[in-house]
Amino acid sequence: MTIRYFSDTDTALFDFTNHAIAETREISENLYVDIDEDGNVVSMTIEHAKESGGLQELVYREIGKQSA
Repeated sequence: MTIRYFSDTDTALFDFTNHAIAETREISENLYVDIDEDGNVVSMTIEHAKESGGLQELVYREIGKQSA
């Protein structure tokens, strides 16, 4: 996964795969999701990312399998 932030437009682009984009779906005014031909998410764009997406700070946490 690659995350790119464009400060000049306050846009964040999350690339999940490198599959060809078949369709872009507008989820809301500031959120777009790109889908491949099989219906899988390829990428996601958040416009006004700091304001609408809360992208002041990005934290990645991998949560392992927990025992019962």
